[in-house]
Amino acid sequence: MNKPEYVKVNNKKYKINTDFRVAIECNKIAKDGNISDSERPLAIIFKLFGETALKEENAKDWQKLLELGLKYLSLNKEIEDVDDEEIDMDFVEDMDYIEASFMSDYGIDLSKAKMHWWTFSNLINGLSNSELGNCCILNRIRNLRTYDLSQIKDSKERSKLAKAKEAVSLNKNKNKIELTKEQEESMKKLDEIIGFKK
Repeated sequence: MNKPEYVKVNNKKYKINTDFRVAIECNKIAKDGNISDSERPLAIIFKLFGETALKEENAKDWQKLLELGLKYLSLNKEIEDVDDEEIDMDFVEDMDYIEASFMSDYGIDLSKAKMHWWTFSNLINGLSNSELGNCCILNRIRNLRTYDLSQIKDSKERSKLAKAKEAVSLNKNKNKIELTKEQEESMKKLDEIIGFKK
């Protein structure tokens, strides 16, 4: 499959900044709640297509540029609804694991690499991942994040794995829920009723 370098809108050619770091920045912009809904598309267009794309005379191209940019970022695939899927990787949070995995599996130092976003994505998908132990650090972490703890019968082993899973969970500081004393007591009572023991 040809990796795109340009898009064409209204007979104008716009060069795509294809470096994988730019795509990761666009992903970060898309999730950033501090950026307004009106600024977010323009920020993504700017990152992908540069300052020229944002000139006033090109304003009529913005909607199409955003569509083509999102298509490019999704590797020309249909964007699926991922709300029900358990997210097991974040490019920003997991960059240390990604860099270590690229070095161990491919001998590529990502800090020095210039790489097309589609190549980077394909290489992420090709990282070693085997239940027999031949597995890069990124996929070990991803496997742990999605591991079904109910499969483990031994409570000590399950507790140990639950702690390890919590240690590598994504956004652990952002999503941490603080319970009041009343809520904790209610949770304990509920645990007793259903027979769950910690």
